[in-house]
Amino acid sequence: MPFDHFDFLAPFYERVIPSAAIESMLRELEPSPTCRLLDAGGGTGRVSGFLKEHVGSVVLSDISMGMLKEAATKDDLQPTCALTETMPFADNFFDCILMVDALHHVNDQAQSACELWRIVKPGGRIVIQEPDIRKFAVKLIAVAEKLALMRSHFLSPQKIADLFPFDDADVDVHTEEFNAWVVVKKQ
Repeated sequence: MPFDHFDFLAPFYERVIPSAAIESMLRELEPSPTCRLLDAGGGTGRVSGFLKEHVGSVVLSDISMGMLKEAATKDDLQPTCALTETMPFADNFFDCILMVDALHHVNDQAQSACELWRIVKPGGRIVIQEPDIRKFAVKLIAVAEKLALMRSHFLSPQKIADLFPFDDADVDVHTEEFNAWVVVKKQ
């Protein structure tokens, strides 16, 4: 079995990874107090742990058992072991889906996008925040992840947007500093 970087990093992940831009995420998600939120590839819950007071419920999915173990220590998160390519949820189940700094780690990004689209409700939104690979500093991170054998595959913001070719998808792309935001609204 290959080395699991995230199981190794889980116990100290939140101490070395900068905190998330919660205000930006709230702006992009536009959650309601009754919102059912999925934090896809949510790791330790470092993001959804801050968002849980703004939504009705949070399900956090990840494939790293080490990360899920850390997430289970946070109140009001529902950790679930799941690949983003094959989510164990019904169609149109979530009001909002958030994926922060995780898309470049999934094996099949196109299939993951299809699954996220399948499980978000009409009128809901998918918010993907990824490091902007067009920035030199992010290119260095991508090289470092390759050298660490993480099998990461970074996409440009437009290529992320192109993963959602659905007729009823309204896709917005913008950047802030070193991050790209792709917001997909399901009409």
